[in-house]
Amino acid sequence: MTSEPTISAGRAAPLGASFDGDGVNFAVFSAHAARMTLCLFSEDGKTETHRIELPERDGDVWHGYIGGLRPGQMYGYRADGLYAPFEGHRFNANKLLIDPYAKRLTGQPKWHDALFGYDGKRDDLSFDARDSSPYVPRSVVVDPAFSWGEDTPPHIPTEDSIIYEAHVKGLTQLHSGAAPQGKFLGLSSDVMLEHLTRLGITAIELLPAQSFLNDRFLVEQGLTNYWGYQTLGFFAPDPRYLHDGDIHEFQQMVARFHAAGIEVLMDVVYNHTCEGNERGPTLSFRGLDNLSYYRLAEDKRFYVNDTGTGNTVNVDHPMVLRMIMDSLRYWVGVMHVDGFRFDLCATLGRTARGFENGAAFFDAIRQDPVLAKVKLIAEPWDVGPGGYQLGAFPPPFLEWNDRFRDAVRRFWRGDTAQVPRLADRLMGSAMQFDHSGRPATTSVNFVTAHDGFTLTDVVSYDHKHNEANGEDNRDGHDASYSSNMGVEGPTDDTDILSARAQRRRNMMATLLLSQGTPMILGGDEIGNSQGGNNNAYCQDNETSWIDWSAADWPFFEFTRQMIAFRKAHPILRQKRFLHSRERAADGIEDLFWWREDGEPMGEADWTDPNRKILCAEMRTASGTPAYAALETAVFAVFNAGPRAQVVMPTPLKGMRWICKVDTSAPERPSSDVSQGSIDCPAESVMVLTLEPAE
Repeated sequence: MTSEPTISAGRAAPLGASFDGDGVNFAVFSAHAARMTLCLFSEDGKTETHRIELPERDGDVWHGYIGGLRPGQMYGYRADGLYAPFEGHRFNANKLLIDPYAKRLTGQPKWHDALFGYDGKRDDLSFDARDSSPYVPRSVVVDPAFSWGEDTPPHIPTEDSIIYEAHVKGLTQLHSGAAPQGKFLGLSSDVMLEHLTRLGITAIELLPAQSFLNDRFLVEQGLTNYWGYQTLGFFAPDPRYLHDGDIHEFQQMVARFHAAGIEVLMDVVYNHTCEGNERGPTLSFRGLDNLSYYRLAEDKRFYVNDTGTGNTVNVDHPMVLRMIMDSLRYWVGVMHVDGFRFDLCATLGRTARGFENGAAFFDAIRQDPVLAKVKLIAEPWDVGPGGYQLGAFPPPFLEWNDRFRDAVRRFWRGDTAQVPRLADRLMGSAMQFDHSGRPATTSVNFVTAHDGFTLTDVVSYDHKHNEANGEDNRDGHDASYSSNMGVEGPTDDTDILSARAQRRRNMMATLLLSQGTPMILGGDEIGNSQGGNNNAYCQDNETSWIDWSAADWPFFEFTRQMIAFRKAHPILRQKRFLHSRERAADGIEDLFWWREDGEPMGEADWTDPNRKILCAEMRTASGTPAYAALETAVFAVFNAGPRAQVVMPTPLKGMRWICKVDTSAPERPSSDVSQGSIDCPAESVMVLTLEPAE
């Protein structure tokens, strides 16, 4: 802008910086500020050219309009008001503040003591008068309009979904064909789309891609916040994943995934921000209105810390809730994403009375017409009191099911008394989810995720190896329910390698044969290892980057075939729970649990702590409408013990059992079972389907 800017009233909505073709409207929320100043910067972002006091306040929204400003204009705010920590106020006009609604940021804060509202050599009750502007990234005016062409979101039914959790950089950084590597555009490059479509996944779930902070303590150790669970801006794609700094790169990525029939889900962090506790920096929310944005303790100097990160976002405040809802609608309406996984979602449901599934956040999101069409997935816990809430979320939320992970790992490790636990998980964890009309697809089943061992490491390490994280191996889960099969870490022993490969096939098969919504950790399908690090949140290096040069392509082919098998058999992906109830059409129960000798499982079998084999005969669920996809039966054997002769259920007249899956011999073709029993190898999964006799 060459001429002196002139400001007019503008409007209080929408919040943020909105370009209308002639200029930009600025609107920002603060209930307790005494004055709000807009700061404009030169084209290179280095020089603060103008400070303009916003002239209007409607309720708690400060606003003004400047004609002639264009996309690319860099800006920030300074908020005047009380610096009274005991009253919850931490205003400091010397600190440049990021717009919470900024659609683009120029980069990361540069760590310096001036970023803090207090004197770092004293406590947080002191006041720091240094200008933080040289160290704060600029908010940038953008025009998010994008030519979507024929973009059509896939709208994959939940029961048909196969979710693939991936890190934007980690999946692509070491793949020479995924150009540009480590970026949104590389993630949607031809080679990555070919890999994912060949595998058969229906949705890619991105680890946090909203702008996030590199924590100071990590930077000082030469590490970085790799996972991204420290949100800096809820509307801006993280600059490190943009090749040329243009947010349209994210939109182009989404369009390419949609064209390939793949949905894009985002892991989002609305439960806390990157500003930490009272000793943290003043970057945005704290400086704009600390008392409104955060849940504060009775002594308002301190923060409620139900998230374990130092602060908790005050979702009970209507304007804070509005920001979250506006953010979600922006990512759906403007960026075309297909759903969200909510980090520490229990925090978003906390009120003064504790967790409530009728909290304001859940009510707001469930009634929203824009969000009604997308997938919503809760991480159903936080570290606050009563924070573990698996099964307590309202529909239509799906939930990460960590009990599925633990049951599968423990069963295949050979732990005692695991058969009844596995049985419950195989059938969609009805004890947690079969209520309030929730479908069996509510359970997001996983054996591995970003937080913990990879699948290869589950069978290669007894203990975590997180020394590189700089916390003396104290961080990360201690109870991983893993087994190294005889040697800790890499080995050349062919017997151990064979046993590890078999167990990986068993766990992947179990995942894809279970009722619920399966999620695969990106890289597991090709045997990726993190060297035993089960908390690689700070490892932006070869530890976390997927090593494509060492890919286990036979295991990829096995995983691909198991996904295809799941897609081909609707019995494995039902919305209704299987409860061994008779079906009206034929009087046959929808689920049978058999012993290996062909007799029904009895109480003594279920309570036998040494039982290692479980046989399930599944049919279309009782109550399924006639128009729903039907097939006859699927019989699955999960054998964590020695070789066993398994008697098959007597087939219906004119039908026969066909063996389709044997994890001990994954390349063996399908075979007819003519003797009435099968020889089930030790530590293996076998699956048979009931089909018409020729």
